[in-house]
Amino acid sequence: MWSRMFRGVQVRIMTAAAGDDGMSTAEYAIGTIAAAAFGAVLYTVVTGDSIVSALTGIIDKALATAV
Repeated sequence: MWSRMFRGVQVRIMTAAAGDDGMSTAEYAIGTIAAAAFGAVLYTVVTGDSIVSALTGIIDKALATAV
């Protein structure tokens, strides 16, 4: 009895898990738009004056250390 019930639950879980093998075209489009937007925001942040000056300061400090 328990074996049959366990097998039934197992089959339902496997069926639900294997129902969607990949993304549809709409999901690819949304994912692509989200990735492009994230890239644009990241580029804007990294090329901002504060980040560039902070990185330059870190590099200058690292190069100016005496051993």
